[in-house]
Amino acid sequence: MEPAKVYFTNFRTEAFGDGLPTKLKKLALHAGLGTIDLDGKFVAIKLHFGELGNISYLRPNYARAIVDAVKELGGKPFLTDSNTLYPGSRKNALEHLECAWQNGFTPLTVGCPLLIGDGLKGTDDVEVPVAGGEYVKAAKIGRAVMDADVFVSLTHFKGHELTGFGGTIKNIGMGCASRAGKKEQHSNGQPSISVEACRGCMKCLSECANNGLVFHEETRKMTVDAQHCVGCGRCLGACNFDAINFENDAANADLNRRMAEYTKAVVDGRPQFHLSLVVDVSPHCDCHGENDTPILPNLGMFASFDPLALDQACVDACLAAAPLPGSKLADNLAEPGFVDVCDHFTNSTPESEWRTCLEHAEKIGLGTRAYELIAI
Repeated sequence: MEPAKVYFTNFRTEAFGDGLPTKLKKLALHAGLGTIDLDGKFVAIKLHFGELGNISYLRPNYARAIVDAVKELGGKPFLTDSNTLYPGSRKNALEHLECAWQNGFTPLTVGCPLLIGDGLKGTDDVEVPVAGGEYVKAAKIGRAVMDADVFVSLTHFKGHELTGFGGTIKNIGMGCASRAGKKEQHSNGQPSISVEACRGCMKCLSECANNGLVFHEETRKMTVDAQHCVGCGRCLGACNFDAINFENDAANADLNRRMAEYTKAVVDGRPQFHLSLVVDVSPHCDCHGENDTPILPNLGMFASFDPLALDQACVDACLAAAPLPGSKLADNLAEPGFVDVCDHFTNSTPESEWRTCLEHAEKIGLGTRAYELIAI
């Protein structure tokens, strides 16, 4: 396979010149969005609306820029995301839309409707075959996503506590899955809880959507209910005392591979286009109800027809950048005895892992990791 073309522009602007949303729109058109037949077509624009309390998600202005480009090309765009598996502000369509509105995404601000991909309760999905799938034979994808004629992803590239980073593949594979699809991707591997380290604060319990944790009043300790735990990892991010660990070393790798296969189900056989913004690179996902100081500087906007090449280009740019002082990454590197593995995302969150996702994506034919970077 020949190297994919990945287009890039930085976040610099000139006084009295174009703003960043206009710059993003120009990037999309230069990278080839206009070569897709959008006339009269329903166009799903997949992005993350952000959890309440988190302010590192992409601003609605960026979404509006892509919406305007699609409309000018004759398309009928809508913004979409699917409901979450974990408790929070986005576990059903009513709360999800309310969250989106509070975060600034309304038909007035973005210029198009907002549709929750898997319906009111996260159950409106379709089973989509995964060509060449080794872990998933039929992915459960939100119906509205699959009903669209054209698929566009708009991704905030940032860190993630399990998958290393959240890029285009995660935005599509996990983000377009219904609640059942998310559970399927997270289903391998369960955590263990250290009795000595557990403080009985119950913060992890509030993050568990599947009755996978049990609090014992007599001991004031938490344990895992193996029958119900799906291994989603939300408890890991909630624990401030390092009491929770995953016993299965392959759990993250299997999650990554399933995520790649879900992405292939979404994009296979239909017009697609992808944009990724490396900005406000928080160490954790936008699904968190908070965001930490960015671990890396704002590096730029990237666009490609190939979602895998896009992720590879973004992670390469991140690994070549210097950590920001005062960030979680910088603090970890300054800790006495900390083992530097020369990977900003693993150094930021040592229990995370991302390479298996890109390797498997290439193996199943999602795209190529080889790319030509074209700066504009």
